[in-house]
Amino acid sequence: MKNKTTSYLASLLRAKGIWRFWIGFLIVSLTLPAELLAQKDPWAADKAFIRKIFDRSLSDGQSHPWLRDLCYGAGHRLSGSAGAEKAVRWAKAVLDTCGLDSVWLQPVMVPRWERGAPEVVEVTGTPKRKAMRLPALALGGSVGTGGKAVVGEVVEICSWEALDSLGRQGVTGKIVFYNRPMECRHINTFEAYGGAVDQRVSGPSRAAKYGAVAVLVRSMGLALDDYPHTGTLRYDSAYALIPAAAISTNAAERLSALLREEKNVRVSMTLNCRTLPDVLSYNVIGEIRGSLMPDKVLLVGGHLDSWDVGQGAHDDGAGCVQSMEVLYLLRKLGYRPRHTLRCVLFMNEENGLRGGLTYAAAAEEKEEIHLFALESDAGGFTPRGFSFDADPEMIDYYFDQVSQFEEVLRPFGLMLWRGGSGADISPLRGQKGLLAGLRPDSQRYFDFHHTAADVFEAVHPRELQLGAASMAALIYLIDKYGL
Repeated sequence: MKNKTTSYLASLLRAKGIWRFWIGFLIVSLTLPAELLAQKDPWAADKAFIRKIFDRSLSDGQSHPWLRDLCYGAGHRLSGSAGAEKAVRWAKAVLDTCGLDSVWLQPVMVPRWERGAPEVVEVTGTPKRKAMRLPALALGGSVGTGGKAVVGEVVEICSWEALDSLGRQGVTGKIVFYNRPMECRHINTFEAYGGAVDQRVSGPSRAAKYGAVAVLVRSMGLALDDYPHTGTLRYDSAYALIPAAAISTNAAERLSALLREEKNVRVSMTLNCRTLPDVLSYNVIGEIRGSLMPDKVLLVGGHLDSWDVGQGAHDDGAGCVQSMEVLYLLRKLGYRPRHTLRCVLFMNEENGLRGGLTYAAAAEEKEEIHLFALESDAGGFTPRGFSFDADPEMIDYYFDQVSQFEEVLRPFGLMLWRGGSGADISPLRGQKGLLAGLRPDSQRYFDFHHTAADVFEAVHPRELQLGAASMAALIYLIDKYGL
């Protein structure tokens, strides 16, 4: 039986044309699975286009040279300053070269606070030791010391309960030193920042409530270094306005050690800052009009102002140039958006949020619909994904819609999760659209945040470009599929 079967198969193979059949069958069997796989992947075209976005950003992106021009052309850009005015002119000029449908300036009245001459904060000398200078920066919005030093005994406070327990008897006439560090065990350093920054924001007024004459705050950073971190405070008008400054983390460690060793440690503080009348500034806006739904806006943005130390490279020059690049990349790739894509560079995020509030109020007045808003304000580091926020009635629905995009974005190292967006776009929350924030790796951000170290050289070009491409990819997906 076996010999008959073998002989029969051999005769078939010798038949004319049989070999062609088998070769054709082999080719089809090898290629068919790939073709079927492509047909079964509904995201194939989107993955291909997003690949083009990343290729273009990494090979020909403009975000890094733009950031260099912003940092060295305008420098630090606190609202109301000459640097902020230069930044507005620069941003409009660059957007005018990007082939957008329209570019304009939106007037914003902003606060004007000036630091003045450098601060002098030092532990006064004693017969046993010399005076010790503490690297310090006045907190944004702080009152000055009136041209002379404020001197007082220092009391260290590590919790609000400790402050309240001392009360007026333990605080009146003294300088309160808040020394609660950022919690190093948080993987997300923004959680650590959120758990400590209340000392800076409300600490001066809470100390003034008990009669303190001034406040020192440990800088909001995880690293031990000699860079003091500035940042805004909020005075409560019910209490006296007292001068307040941040000292570096190394200085905080030295001062704390000295307080453990000696009694009646005194500090002298001279701050030359002042608040001037509000001045006119601008949000800078550019857009590509939508082809199908021009009345619905997808916004991408960052804040153009920065603190008055360093160059504001990570905070938030990086977010501005990334937002500009989103529209630049999509235009260069010939993409025709369905919705209107709008880049907004907000003014005065750092010490007032006037730009965001003004923009939202104008949008409401014009009855503009913001379907989606994406902000980059967490530094120009390697992008890890996006976090999403919305009205509580809408967040479940929206997050279900965007969750499907994770399959497309995961190959580029991006994940999606709930939780937060950005300060400047937060006033748009009332429109009940979806808000999002670019979330880069956060481990190094607070080494630079609000310090003189936040300069152009601290931003890696590849990380910056990856962030811009990531933002463009998400804008593309939401524009194409909607919410």
